[in-house]
Amino acid sequence: MEQPSEIAVDLPRPWDKPVVSLPVLAGLSLVGGQLQSFSLSANLYTLGTGGALIWLGLTNRLPRRPHSGRPMPGTIWWVLPVAVFGVFEGATFVLGSGDDFPTFSRLADPLLKDEMTRSAAYFGWLAAFWALVRR
Repeated sequence: MEQPSEIAVDLPRPWDKPVVSLPVLAGLSLVGGQLQSFSLSANLYTLGTGGALIWLGLTNRLPRRPHSGRPMPGTIWWVLPVAVFGVFEGATFVLGSGDDFPTFSRLADPLLKDEMTRSAAYFGWLAAFWALVRR
C-alpha cells in the first residue's frame, strides 16, 4: 500500500495583504506616537516593534518578493545619503550631542512635539522597515 504524498500548497498569509498590514502598522504607529520622544518607553517600544519585524523577516513566515540578487542601478543614490546620515549622526552622538553640535535627532525634536506628527513619522518608519523585511 502506497503512502499518500504530501502536496505543498502556498496559502496566502493574512498579514501579507495591504488590507491587514496597513491597519496594523497604523495602529502600532498611533501607539508609538503617543509616547514621549526619546523616552525610555518610546525606545523600548521602538526596539520591540523593530525586533518583532526583524524576527518575522528572519523566519520563513513571510512570503518573499522576487529579487534578482544584485542591487538595482539606482541603489547607490539611496545608500550614499543614508551612509552619510549614519556617519554624521554617529559622530555627533559620540562627540557629545549638545546645543553647539546637535544630532539630527535633536534637531528633529521640535518637529516631533505633536503626537500626530510623531505618529506619521513612526508610520513611515514602520512601513519602510516592513518593506525591507519582506525582501
